[in-house]
Amino acid sequence: MVVKVYQYSKCSTCRKALKWLDGRGVDYEPVDIVTAPPKKQELQRALKSGVPLKKLFNTSGLSYREGGWGQKLATGKVTEAQALDALASDGKLIKRPFALTGDAALVGFDEAAYKAAFGSVKA
Repeated sequence: MVVKVYQYSKCSTCRKALKWLDGRGVDYEPVDIVTAPPKKQELQRALKSGVPLKKLFNTSGLSYREGGWGQKLATGKVTEAQALDALASDGKLIKRPFALTGDAALVGFDEAAYKAAFGSVKA
């Protein structure tokens, strides 16, 4: 199983996640999240796997703040489709790393979640 990992090279959390995957021999395809953000279908896959819409957003990022996404999401002034369109068009708006594996999606780097997803893989 090849994992697709959307990441940003200047992101320390992304580097930590990739190092974790490398250390366990996990086969992955790194994708620059800024130049090639996830497609809307991939983001929808994350929602179907149980990731809440708000968790897909990089809430500490400039795109999030400048776009007023905190207020838009809190007040319901944006539909799920509109939010997914915005995420798919601006990789900096997405919490990273964003990893797709099988039917699941992992957002950010949580070692316990990575262990659960890739625990059986050995280097």
